[in-house]
Amino acid sequence: MADEKLIPDEAALSAMPTLGRESGKMKIPTNLAAPATTGTISLERETNPWEAQSARFDEAARRLKLDDGLWKLLRYPSREIIVHIPVGMDDGSLEVFTGYRVQHSISRGPCKGGIRYAPDVSLDEVRALASWMTWKCAVVNIPFGGAKGGVICDPKKMSQGELERMTRRYTAELMEFIGPEKDVPAPDMGTNEQTMAWIMDTYSMHMRQTVTSVVTGKPLSLGGSAGRREATGRGVSVVTDQALKHLNMQPESTTVIVQGFGNVGSYSAKLLWEKGYKIIGIGEFDGALFNAKGIDISELLEWKAKHGTIHGFPEAEAADKDDLLLRKCDVLIPAATENVITSKNAARIQARILCEGANGPTTPVADEILADKGVFVVPDILANAGGVTTSYFEWVQDRMGYFWTEQEVNQRLDRIMIDSFNDVMQYAVAHGVNNRIAAYMLAIDRVAYTSKVRGFYA
Repeated sequence: MADEKLIPDEAALSAMPTLGRESGKMKIPTNLAAPATTGTISLERETNPWEAQSARFDEAARRLKLDDGLWKLLRYPSREIIVHIPVGMDDGSLEVFTGYRVQHSISRGPCKGGIRYAPDVSLDEVRALASWMTWKCAVVNIPFGGAKGGVICDPKKMSQGELERMTRRYTAELMEFIGPEKDVPAPDMGTNEQTMAWIMDTYSMHMRQTVTSVVTGKPLSLGGSAGRREATGRGVSVVTDQALKHLNMQPESTTVIVQGFGNVGSYSAKLLWEKGYKIIGIGEFDGALFNAKGIDISELLEWKAKHGTIHGFPEAEAADKDDLLLRKCDVLIPAATENVITSKNAARIQARILCEGANGPTTPVADEILADKGVFVVPDILANAGGVTTSYFEWVQDRMGYFWTEQEVNQRLDRIMIDSFNDVMQYAVAHGVNNRIAAYMLAIDRVAYTSKVRGFYA
């Protein structure tokens, strides 16, 4: 295990040729004006996830001197699918739900991306998340492109039967677009292992054979991978370790605030706490906890399992969830939803390190403010890539019919996250850019190079 290599040893700068840098002055495509990220941009535009993704992409593409054609190719998704899903509800009524699947790129392999169930799902959000998945997979150098799916619904108000019927019909509508060699879904907000089991079964029934590799994030009994549930939080903990080494800090003297205590936040907090970090704050959508002396995360997890909430935990005081983000700490981990750090609060962030466990928690305008403050940002397309990396491991194991131990999975994940962190740091130094733009440049460079080598079928 220790000597096995899953990715090249060479640094990204030498291993991956960069397109267009020698071409002299770059021409910006006239029909691809980048969204503004400074000045009087409205909060609505600032927090639009598609515009945020596009702004970062455009900045990285400019710095790479990407040629016009590749700029156009990589900026937009290759396919957007909208479906309307009729579902018989438990009360005998018929409801029609709107669902999406956006596939951004297949240049480096099948599409990969989660499915979220939420009342505020939008096409712009799904587009952005699909693009982020392309860059995320490229940053950690796994052979996938990006996709994302979503259904506009409130899963908390639906029964298990209603969710199953909606999931199966959504899957049936996408049959020709998903598959182990086409597009491999996974869980996201509002979905879980059971949702993936329903998708796998529906797909398998249509194929007339069991196809475990059509989705990842499944139960272990159906071809899931050991370590998958904890993988995103584990990846966050690994890159946090690397950030501390980069800044000559020590875990035992490092304070951490985690915003969000779902899958990503709880495992991030637990793993960091086990490594000796002092977790002083935990935030949720309806409140927060704070204890300057540190919170025992194992006890908090037991409390939540027993009571269904973090609130009332006797070893910490109640705190305002918005104010928690602004408390002084060494590491701040937003691990819930998009747009929690914006132009409205970025100037008051007091963290030394921002490690993004969620997708898109920081807006482009906030990025500029944080850069001026000297905050060390570990961007989402690197920090939370542990989940898709272990999903890749699950897909590999399903396809070969042989499964690794949790220790083997974790060793592979740790090595890829460390190598990817170092690759991004090298790009940041070599190009004189912040960590987020460095991660985008590395990802775009890899996808653009592969796309050009493949050529363009017409």
